[in-house]
Amino acid sequence: MATAATASATAATRFTLLAGAGLRSRVSRLPTAVRFQRPRGLTTTALLKTVDLKPKEQGQPETLDYRVFLVDGGGRKVSPWHDVPLRAGDGAFHFIVEIPKESSAKMEVATDEAFTPIKQDTKKGNLRYYPYNINWNYGLLPQTWEDPTSANSDVEGAFGDNDPVDVVEIGDRRANIGDVLKVKPLAALAMIDEGELDWKIVAISLDDPKASLVNDVDDVEKHFPGTLTAIRDWFRDYKIPDGKPANRFGLGNKPASKEYALKVIEETNESWEKLVKRNIPAGELSLA
Repeated sequence: MATAATASATAATRFTLLAGAGLRSRVSRLPTAVRFQRPRGLTTTALLKTVDLKPKEQGQPETLDYRVFLVDGGGRKVSPWHDVPLRAGDGAFHFIVEIPKESSAKMEVATDEAFTPIKQDTKKGNLRYYPYNINWNYGLLPQTWEDPTSANSDVEGAFGDNDPVDVVEIGDRRANIGDVLKVKPLAALAMIDEGELDWKIVAISLDDPKASLVNDVDDVEKHFPGTLTAIRDWFRDYKIPDGKPANRFGLGNKPASKEYALKVIEETNESWEKLVKRNIPAGELSLA
């Protein structure tokens, strides 16, 4: 990882936007420049105490200006994508909640804004909502990235969707926007959204009463019968009410095992490391 001085100099020399459109808008597959940067290093992540992290709201919910930032114990903003460590120890991972279960506002990390706060997605200037509530806590794995320049040979050669990896957390408790939970992965679904690979890692919070009972994909069906099918069908069909085609799934339309989910997490973490080390151009993505 570059030193703070090196990263600052890099930011100064690379701040100008190069030719080409940003990947977030899905216009081009070739990223062009870093839009926001701040000096980065190992210190922030190494010293960050996730137990002290708290969501901090800015603006009013369900408005274009609404943001949920993550702040540390000293009140300083940190990036839920870049600064929260992926691994939580003992085989668990950190999970940042974007959308609480039983809600419909389409909240997501703003990957092109400094400190990558959580905001409500928009289309043509209008706030976006799912056509019906999502039935699970939904969010992202920090320090992961689905590389839009890399084709996955396991999933029809689909390219990554340029976002962190998504998590569907199946526990009983309804979490809040910006909560940082410790989860264990149980399965993976390879969703293909308009030709792009959009992994869904099925996981459970370690504080859920059933967490000790589920350790792999077969356990989910035993202790949460029908849940994996319900997750697949929800993500397959949620765009249909808007007149769009159903999403598809690779890997035989079935959930993959925990072992495969861990492979996905490891590979996308490696892609994120290349991104923040500037080995891969970032387009309009914020590395702050």
